Amino acid sequence: MSITLRHIEVFRAIMTCGSVTGAAQMLHTSQPTVSRELARLEYLTQLTLFERVRGRLRPSAQALQLFEEVQRAYFGLERIVSAAASLRQFEQGQLSIACLPVFAQALLPRACRPFLAQFPKVSVSITPQESPLLEEWLSAQRHDLGLTEVDSAPPGTVLSRLMSVDEVCVLPDGHPLAAKAALAPADFAGQPFISLSAVDPYRQQIDEIFRRAGVERRMVLDTPSAASVCAMAREGVGLAIVNPLTALDFAGQGLQIRRFSVSLPFTVNIVKPLHRPLSELVAVFEQALRQQADSIEAQIGRL
Repeated sequence: MSITLRHIEVFRAIMTCGSVTGAAQMLHTSQPTVSRELARLEYLTQLTLFERVRGRLRPSAQALQLFEEVQRAYFGLERIVSAAASLRQFEQGQLSIACLPVFAQALLPRACRPFLAQFPKVSVSITPQESPLLEEWLSAQRHDLGLTEVDSAPPGTVLSRLMSVDEVCVLPDGHPLAAKAALAPADFAGQPFISLSAVDPYRQQIDEIFRRAGVERRMVLDTPSAASVCAMAREGVGLAIVNPLTALDFAGQGLQIRRFSVSLPFTVNIVKPLHRPLSELVAVFEQALRQQADSIEAQIGRL
């Protein structure tokens, strides 16, 4: 016969309670059973673990040394149990997200705040990247979740629509056009205009809208960042048309938002890898994203 976990449990209970009676109560068993298991443990270890003094057990020096080892083992087991519980309750874990820079600046902060308030011990890693490298990373299963404007799923992934809202007009406080609820292409005639960079697909669509309307804007500046566009518009450099996520971040800070009479959808899609083990945290975070998307769509609908 070899030493079993039951022998160790009995020994630990006796050391903890100081008596066979207390150990039996702790283990929900009988005193004879505890005494029998203790005797077997002493026989198997060939150690005298307790001295019997006037009907009471007094631990020997060897018992005290053995108890230290037992306690270390139990503390290690408790840590494992605690870690398992933490993982089950999402108290620990990691979430890796890859996205276009605009989402790291304007959408993810809104979703991360309530998510991390609920799960403060979870570690979130956000990696901004432009297309097409972003889609390559998602195909390579390097991240748990991705946010992109691309409408087709990259190879090895599954795509779902998060939100679709129209691009909006931005202009500085006090601008005469701020009196209008919505701006048409004709309102931009002769106005200083801030554009995204020439290679940006939204810039190309906006230019085409004005070309078809026969409206000439006064092109004063271009920049690849929607946040920079809004900052420039706030300072009165010119008017602009940008995505609503970034515009909402600047609203009430010297910048006005107005609807554009021409629908120009701005779409956000969630991309998840097919061959990377999905943490349950992904589903929880996706729900946080969808709640924020609903809130943003409601804000834009009230313009």
